[in-house]
Amino acid sequence: MSTPISNDDKDLRAKAVADDVGGGGERAANVAAGESGGAETAARKRSVLDKFLSGVEYVGNKLPEPFTIFVILFLITGVASTVMAWMGIAVQVPGSDEVSEVNGLFTGEGLAWLTTTMAENYIGFPPLLTVLPILLAVGVAERSGMLSALIRQLFGSARPAVLPYAVGVIGVTASVMGDSAFVVVPPLAAMVFKAAGRHPVAGLIGGFAAVGAGYSTALVPTSLDALFAGITNAVMDTLPGAGYSTVTPLSNYFFNVASSVVLGLVTGYIIDRILEPRLRAQDVPQDESVDAADAAERGDRDAEGNALTAALEPKERKALWMSLLAGLVLTAVILAAVLIPGSPWRNGEGGFLPESPLLDSIVFIICAYFWGFGITYGAVVGTIKGMADVVTMMMGALKDMLSFLVLAFILGQFVALFAWTGIGTFTAVKGAAFLESIGLTGFPAILAFIVLASVLNLLIISGSSMWTLMAAVFVPMFALLGYEPAFVQAAFRVGDSATQIITPLNPYMIVMLGLLQRYEPRAGLGTLMSRLVPFVIPFFLVWAILLGVWFFADIPLGPGDSIMIEP
Repeated sequence: MSTPISNDDKDLRAKAVADDVGGGGERAANVAAGESGGAETAARKRSVLDKFLSGVEYVGNKLPEPFTIFVILFLITGVASTVMAWMGIAVQVPGSDEVSEVNGLFTGEGLAWLTTTMAENYIGFPPLLTVLPILLAVGVAERSGMLSALIRQLFGSARPAVLPYAVGVIGVTASVMGDSAFVVVPPLAAMVFKAAGRHPVAGLIGGFAAVGAGYSTALVPTSLDALFAGITNAVMDTLPGAGYSTVTPLSNYFFNVASSVVLGLVTGYIIDRILEPRLRAQDVPQDESVDAADAAERGDRDAEGNALTAALEPKERKALWMSLLAGLVLTAVILAAVLIPGSPWRNGEGGFLPESPLLDSIVFIICAYFWGFGITYGAVVGTIKGMADVVTMMMGALKDMLSFLVLAFILGQFVALFAWTGIGTFTAVKGAAFLESIGLTGFPAILAFIVLASVLNLLIISGSSMWTLMAAVFVPMFALLGYEPAFVQAAFRVGDSATQIITPLNPYMIVMLGLLQRYEPRAGLGTLMSRLVPFVIPFFLVWAILLGVWFFADIPLGPGDSIMIEP
């Protein structure tokens, strides 16, 4: 996930979880135990899974918020750099004659650097340059109702036999909506499952698993792609002249498309062959029990408290078709502009790869599509009556990102400090040498990196925070081993997703528990976890295998992006 978690969120989450898992919350443990064995008594000790998750919860709640974590890391880096500077530590980058000395933050030079570049470090933080424009465009598409209507249409048009697989693919791609996908997709999936004569809880659980475990990928470029690309490029400043390719929001696109389809199919298989039969065998209720007073406050309800439905009004359906037409017109315009001889969007050789003005225009193109879809849909359906409505929608999108804009301040300072002090270069060179000395190179090294990301994902669920932390060390390190930054970023996507659906620190876990309790009032966190666990290992293994296919077959990750740095 890319959304930072505030202390208030943690407090609410901790209170909710305490009701289910805490000292007086034997209910969750009992339910989970009953499902796993069926013969245990209510007084039986919690399962290994419950104990593990409670440990994660305990450790996670002891961690400060991401902003504080990076303030601490900034100070630690500053002290370490100062000590290393006093010791005269320097390192030579392999393949370069340049000797990089470590500069100390708490020196006259370092403090002068900090005071003169603080604003530049923030405003120049690369993710801001790409994330914010895309966010403005996606905000219009989402708030006009276009994205929600599209998902409803796709769900409603799916046949009962293919519903699980539709939920999988759509759920994975729904990350384009940001975190709102967690409260829109699961109840919609439950509703269409029930309408098709299938078990609604299977759709509910499967929808959440698809959104969460596949959050780092999608069939279409999203703001998360821009966020990751910006961070990746920023940390590579520690290795100037390494010969790597600049990462763009499309650098992982080919891999993302394949991942979305494969993970969607895996989700569908698990829902169809494992989850749903198990729910029927356990005689889990298929009818909701919704408290009227609570219904209006649920995220899957409209402003009047009415449940979302897959059925579209005629005006909504017309608006979707007009949006599609607008997209086709825009595509024709772009193709006409770039395919004509002598197009200014071609590179010096007359092509588009590996670099060209066209690829440098990716942010503009993504924005143009989302604006085109959103404005066209809103104009037809009536949610957009003038430019003032568009501006309001874009303002709302920025409000949703205020927490990230605050976090970006310290992230920018940390990344800049890592580069200026030379600690990033030092860590990369020494780390790469260590991996080579123990023989941990090639794909096994990438697998170890993925496992580490999966473990950290249990405790740090803010994707932007975790990637900033890991990228600062591992992207330059793997670059020295010959790996393109775009490939390391793709590996991070694999580790950053699967485990987040079972960590109690995921704030949407509590929302999901509330949705599940509509069908099973006595369900606790253990119940929810036991039904999500079957998705975790298959997701991790299948996605890691897919990355291995890309690695060994040397398939381009995206337009102009390969696996290894070209000599």
